Amino acid sequence: MAASDRVVLGPLVGAIDQGTSSTRFLVFNAKTAELLSHHQVEIKQKFPKEGWVEQDPKEILQSVYECVEKTCEKLNQLNIDITNIKAVGVSNQRETTVVWDKTTGEPLYNAIVWLDLRTQPTVERLLKIIPGQNTSFFKTRTGLPLSTYFSAVKLRWLLDNVEEIRQAVRDGRAMFGTIDSWLIWSLTGGKNGGVHCTDVTNASRTMLFNIHSLEWDSELCHFFDVPMEILPKVRSSSEIYGLMKMCPSLKSGALTGVPISGCLGDQSAALVGQMCFKDGQAKNTYGTGCFLLYNTGQKPVLSEHGLLTTVAYKLGRDKPVYYALEGSVAIAGAVVRWLRDNLGIVKSSSEIEKLAAEVGTSYGCYFVPAFSGLYAPYWEPSARGIICGLTQFTNKNHIAFAALEAVCFQTREILDAMNKDCGIPLSELQVDGGMTNNKILMQLQADILCIPVVKPSMPETTALGAAMAAGAAEGVGVWSLNPGDLTAVTWERFEPQINPEESEYRYARWKKAVMKSMGWEISEPQANGDSSIFSSLPLGFYIVSSMIMLIGAKYISGIDK
Repeated sequence: MAASDRVVLGPLVGAIDQGTSSTRFLVFNAKTAELLSHHQVEIKQKFPKEGWVEQDPKEILQSVYECVEKTCEKLNQLNIDITNIKAVGVSNQRETTVVWDKTTGEPLYNAIVWLDLRTQPTVERLLKIIPGQNTSFFKTRTGLPLSTYFSAVKLRWLLDNVEEIRQAVRDGRAMFGTIDSWLIWSLTGGKNGGVHCTDVTNASRTMLFNIHSLEWDSELCHFFDVPMEILPKVRSSSEIYGLMKMCPSLKSGALTGVPISGCLGDQSAALVGQMCFKDGQAKNTYGTGCFLLYNTGQKPVLSEHGLLTTVAYKLGRDKPVYYALEGSVAIAGAVVRWLRDNLGIVKSSSEIEKLAAEVGTSYGCYFVPAFSGLYAPYWEPSARGIICGLTQFTNKNHIAFAALEAVCFQTREILDAMNKDCGIPLSELQVDGGMTNNKILMQLQADILCIPVVKPSMPETTALGAAMAAGAAEGVGVWSLNPGDLTAVTWERFEPQINPEESEYRYARWKKAVMKSMGWEISEPQANGDSSIFSSLPLGFYIVSSMIMLIGAKYISGIDK
């Protein structure tokens, strides 16, 4: 095809959106923010032990290469000239921890995913050396409580338990990073000169970063016993980090030489993509987890109601840093995946909306999906998932409905905490993420919050935020972030349709169920991982003796016949 036949659209910007469940590459028109093409690849999660969640960093990287290649092929089929892609941004699942060998480019262990719970004993050990065993001891520096959630304790576990990593640290070969660092290092050359960096939003989720000085904190690194030389350099969210050097095994090598110039943790990227640039604006993203961010401006606000203080964005080396309050829910879309993969209630994630719509109620059934404990506002690692209020009438439709309600109730808990911290209740909630395509969920959310829920017509706001940061970077300059230049966004609104009294009744029942889920895990699992009920001698004796009595009773009843 002749070059003259190509569709001329002006500058384009690509975005790598690497999430917990999938990787995507999307290409936007920098002038209109129109999504032109994309490709998506699902990522496997590994569960080697109860509470452990891992992913293969090489699979993640390969998925990025595949998505870039396939998206470029689709653009060529649309007669769109891919040489117009002027920059690439990266958005990523946060906290997920990778350590790799800079001389070979190989990961030294699987990535430990943000949901992973193996570090609870590490947290308990560290708590013992904190005055008053106060989980919030470092909150004034980091904005975060001591928890399994953040990267520092995952890195500590790796250093304690993986000899290859300890040896690599001793040899000066080890590099640590969250997924953004692993991808940027690999995509800019890897062992052949790759750039080892992260941005302020991702750094603020490690618990090693001072959110005021915007630097790695030597005292925190000393506390967690983490060598500072393995940490990436911290940069702003919008600047040229390096140039793409595509994998030689791919056919096109299409983006070789294109700058990677935007980097934001996924929730910060969604805040930017929703254009929440003013104090008091907020968004809620419904993905694997659920994350509500509230822009507090250039001053960090410390929560008194269980929320996190985090860096929202810093859109340029010389630009001011903005902060946010964040409410984090571990399990949102993951509960749908659990119903699909573990229980087989649905064959595809999209089926859950149909199941829930057929009944329109949970019929008094409540589902607390505390698979990884409870995050905000409770921060209760001992909680575990429960389904309660079951009757003989309950069926899979009611459980599907209760699962969707659970996502909405968890959001309500976070919003209540946010309103208390900020003093000004939100009048409406901006939403994004894959689950917002579920209209039943969106209507339920409006009903349970008693405020309108507004969804942008283009739901890919996480990728859009990364593209905006990349396109606006100094040296690229193809995307304007001036409010007057931003493309007008159309919205779909969901208004509350039930009275507030009914909403409050259902919410009170939910909170009762949450209380029932707590204190479930009361001790550390046994060293050999044996979680069998027979590992408890009194309980095992009781069950065995009961079985003997039942067999005896059956034998006697057989004689009577």
